[in-house]
Amino acid sequence: MNNKTYTIFISFIVALGGFLFGFDAGIISGVMSFAGPEFNLNEIQSGWVVSAPSFAAMFAMLFSGRLSDLYGRKKMLIFVAFLYAISAVLSALAESYEMLYIARIIGGIAFGAALVLAPIYIAEISTAENRGKLVSLQQLNIVFGFFAAFLSNYFFNKYNTSESTFLTDENVWRWMLGVEFIPAIFYFILLFFVPKSPRWLYLNKNYLDAKKVLIKIHGNERGETENSAIEKSIQAEKNKELLKLIDLFKPSLRFILGVGLVVGVLQQITGINAVYFYATSIFEQTGIGTDAAFSSGVLLSSISVIFTFVAIYLIDRMGRRPLLLFGTAGIAISLLLCGYGFNQATYQLSTENINQLEFSESQQLLPLVDKVYESDIAFKNELKQALGNRVYSKNDGAILEVATSINATLILIGILGFIACFAFSLGPVMWVLLSELYPLKYRGLAIGVIAFVNSLISSLVQLVFPWELSTLGNALTFFIFGVIALIGFFFMIRLVPETKGKSLEELEKELAR
Repeated sequence: MNNKTYTIFISFIVALGGFLFGFDAGIISGVMSFAGPEFNLNEIQSGWVVSAPSFAAMFAMLFSGRLSDLYGRKKMLIFVAFLYAISAVLSALAESYEMLYIARIIGGIAFGAALVLAPIYIAEISTAENRGKLVSLQQLNIVFGFFAAFLSNYFFNKYNTSESTFLTDENVWRWMLGVEFIPAIFYFILLFFVPKSPRWLYLNKNYLDAKKVLIKIHGNERGETENSAIEKSIQAEKNKELLKLIDLFKPSLRFILGVGLVVGVLQQITGINAVYFYATSIFEQTGIGTDAAFSSGVLLSSISVIFTFVAIYLIDRMGRRPLLLFGTAGIAISLLLCGYGFNQATYQLSTENINQLEFSESQQLLPLVDKVYESDIAFKNELKQALGNRVYSKNDGAILEVATSINATLILIGILGFIACFAFSLGPVMWVLLSELYPLKYRGLAIGVIAFVNSLISSLVQLVFPWELSTLGNALTFFIFGVIALIGFFFMIRLVPETKGKSLEELEKELAR
């Protein structure tokens, strides 16, 4: 295996934590269609089950970078893979709402740490020429995880029929969650084959081992060059005081901390994880039906994979800044398009529609016949009053399929446009930027703090999203996300620097001053 292939190989292994994050996020969108009614969850409880991993992840992100400075990137990643496996088993065996969200909190600790540690590790084994591509492998793994999850959910849903004795509405969601154990164990085993980070070895005075790793990764000539650059950087930091959290706010770091926070907040506040985590539910809102909603999830994740490859191809050619600006503008347009599409929808039930529904309580909807609703909130509230929350939650997709009059193609274009633009911009580029902006000494702590804020925003968006849909309605919810993306676009025009083609040590001299 030549040096280039070896570097790609170990980067891909380390980035598999992203696959497990994507898999978990994609799986839960199908799980809640069954687990919600099973435990009779309200909107806030559903939001908490979905957002619990992101809530836990924000604390893991805050501390994992610093812990990896103390114990090593590799050791922390192995521990993370173990936690993934434990979370998958406990989620599948959950006997209560409380047990389910505790199991998902364990998974959140794992993926929160993995999302911080992978870009740190990959940036520290890369060269300036290939760093963007290699760090982007994390985002590629995330979207592969989404694709695998939506595909898995599609097949579980397809074979969960009334004739099936193996899969039922009561156990299908357990299989959806439990299957995550397979990639988790695979990740755990493969991590034993990656070397320790050479820059971490230098920080811990293991100079000989660090040099060996650099030569193994880059070859003799490039290894010696990287070795010299790291030595100079470490030497410059040698006489500085011990690192404290408040050091991140010193004048020399204030600008790059601000850039990281703006990009970190914008990545999540535009609603990407709400769309991924609730994809099946969102597509059901368009009235295309539950089966079509599951298959639309596969289409959504396929678009993610395709446009992440676009990002990997362009990020070291076009640069980080143009991708961020083009992508954020596209995100704003796509979300506003979704808001417009949902705003045009009407809802009406006929006797014929009600007779098509296959659940026994459907006749309770007869008082709603021929009423026309221009608001999805008013329509869904009357459905809940007529059926009760549990029956409504279990059958909302089927009801909306027969009652909704909407331009579903327009919504689909908006959602897929959003996913595509995110996949070549904010998704991968944020992690690349974070791995590049900060000096070696501050990197673990700075990325941890920004990732904490990123995950906090993510968990809040996921938590309130079901409430937003039921209280504000589909149209206003997407309109709010679109306006936020538009504001973020103007912030980034002013703030984001270009970092492509420069070594980590060169960027440190240029940006931290």
